[in-house]
Amino acid sequence: MDDAIQNPNSGDGKQKLLMQRLYTAIFIVPTGIGAAIGGYAGDALPVARLLAQVCDRLITHPNVMNGASLYWNIPNALYVEGYALDQFAAGNWGIRPVHSNRVGLLLDQGIEPELMLRHLQVADAARATLGLNITKHVITDAPLNVELRTTSSGTSWGTIGNPDSLLRAAEKLIIQEKAQAIAVVARFPDDLDAAALQQYRQGQGVDPIAGAEAVISHLLVRTFKIPCAHAPAFTPDPPDPHLSPRAAAEELGYTFLPCVLVGLSQAPQFILNKAASQALPIDIWADQVDALIIPATACGSSTLLSLSQNSCQIITVAENKTLIQVTAPALGIKSIQVNSYLEAVGVVVAHKAGINPFVISD
Repeated sequence: MDDAIQNPNSGDGKQKLLMQRLYTAIFIVPTGIGAAIGGYAGDALPVARLLAQVCDRLITHPNVMNGASLYWNIPNALYVEGYALDQFAAGNWGIRPVHSNRVGLLLDQGIEPELMLRHLQVADAARATLGLNITKHVITDAPLNVELRTTSSGTSWGTIGNPDSLLRAAEKLIIQEKAQAIAVVARFPDDLDAAALQQYRQGQGVDPIAGAEAVISHLLVRTFKIPCAHAPAFTPDPPDPHLSPRAAAEELGYTFLPCVLVGLSQAPQFILNKAASQALPIDIWADQVDALIIPATACGSSTLLSLSQNSCQIITVAENKTLIQVTAPALGIKSIQVNSYLEAVGVVVAHKAGINPFVISD
């Protein structure tokens, strides 16, 4: 037997180990579409933790990782905002893992003093208890005036009344505070549709704020090209004895900010020009992605459409039902459809091992 295989610590063995390709997967649950798994605060985190066990690198996004006051550090997971993920999949941007980021806190002027204090105390706690590097905060020079909208299909979106104020505050954080990532807290309206909100709290509805949150983070990432995530500010609801466990993470405290600060603290930075950048071995580009896991009816995303042009295995999950009906076959995209995320993990393991999954299935 080859000594290099028998003894990985020999010179040849080390070289062969270094030549092994890192298996990289992307896990997406689009926001605001009523996903059965990932449509609530952090309820897709168990799936991310499981997938990370069988991948060398897992790329995912805030909608999967954010659990309000709850979070989980997955060492080999990369926290990438949705707009940046689309740019990465298209080959326009690369991502570079970092040890830590200097996180800037951006607060909406429309947040009331007591609620503002609650969010500032989260930042203090994150510095003192978690040791995170958080800058001085900046308050927008005008209320952001977020408004929520719903499409005819029931998916959520929204608008920002004063986007220029948002951009000015972010620019101040970047220039004056040297922020490398931005955590945004915008005041969201309390007058949500009562029936829709109650349905959501009981684990049956669509997240009414998710679409508007995406608008905010997309704008900042597109403009400044640094990591960003959003936490909404609300007046806390009274306790609900019939609260669904899937919605419970959002009821634990006064803010949604803790998970955002943790996620951004080690979010990868973006490489905007492959030719001009000084390449590092840790840099990741779209052609290194081996698999994409996504709900079976949510296959219209820019990320999926881009990666389907590469040699990337698309895995769609039927059990994660959504309000939209855009399937891979309808778009002419080759994929492997599975019933559950547990089956998806099996396909990932087989793909990583170079085994045709159909050889060992019924």
